[in-house]
Amino acid sequence: MKIGITSTIPVEVVFAAGHTPCDLNNIFITAPDPEHFVRLAEDAGFPRTTCAWIKGIYGVLREEEIDTVIIVSGGDCSNSIALGEVLAHDGKNIIPFSYPPTPNVAEMETAIIKLTAALKTNLAEIANCKQQLNPIRRKLEELDRLTWHDNLVTGAENLLHLVNSSDFNGNPELFSQNLDGFIRQALERKPLNRKTRLGLAGVPPIISNLFEVLDKFDAAVVFNEVPRQFSLPWAPQSTMSEQYTRYTYPYQLERRLEDIAKICRERRIDGLIHYTQTFCFRQIEDILFKRKLEVPVLSLEADRPGPVDGRTLTRIETFIEMLQ
Repeated sequence: MKIGITSTIPVEVVFAAGHTPCDLNNIFITAPDPEHFVRLAEDAGFPRTTCAWIKGIYGVLREEEIDTVIIVSGGDCSNSIALGEVLAHDGKNIIPFSYPPTPNVAEMETAIIKLTAALKTNLAEIANCKQQLNPIRRKLEELDRLTWHDNLVTGAENLLHLVNSSDFNGNPELFSQNLDGFIRQALERKPLNRKTRLGLAGVPPIISNLFEVLDKFDAAVVFNEVPRQFSLPWAPQSTMSEQYTRYTYPYQLERRLEDIAKICRERRIDGLIHYTQTFCFRQIEDILFKRKLEVPVLSLEADRPGPVDGRTLTRIETFIEMLQ
């Protein structure tokens, strides 16, 4: 059966159990009219001041035939807990998954074992699935390298492929084949040498045309922070528990900032855009982004799906002009 997920989880467990993981965020944001799902949630009573991603997930589940949902109840959005309670009242089967409060391999192993029991599979099958996914994760790492090192892949293409590694579009074999075809195509291109090299930190933006706007100002995103984390590029060299312990997003901001700073130096990034969703607690973290990172930081936020508004466009243009 299809199992909905609200964020990155040990997806190997779902595949090992014989089910198809389905990242609800991806269904929401790639829909022809994502605003439709937000309206469905608001019609059901969700407050105007609730994160649009949470409302989008709820709206998707009102229309998709998905009866079981894995809710990340620790290490992600705090609103997910309330979302799970509402979905349970709606008749959905809710399976909680919580990252440990601090990165700890033994505690992560315990969390994975709990999820394994809930989905009625076993560690041997999970290990087999991990080995099948490792080559795909290596290909994603190569695609990322083609983005920042060879300038053959755009920031938008990079984000799309890395984000989809949260569930491999439900079909790892087909995902891998499509990835092979894309990489072959990219290798035949001429390098896209933009004047300004940017990093994009934070959750994938709900703004529909951000990359097109940056391109007009001769700027390229060569580092998508959270999507890169989704792809777990270190996984092939790690155990199952280690690979999700090294995943920085669920843990303290200090570890994330260390990773971001390292990548910014390695990829020769001129400036960083820190995107946060309106009404999200992570907006507070923006204070430390600006205090601790050496590169200039532009803070962006958006509420609902849609294009860049006039005020944001002016701020982006000014930031890039300053960098150039």
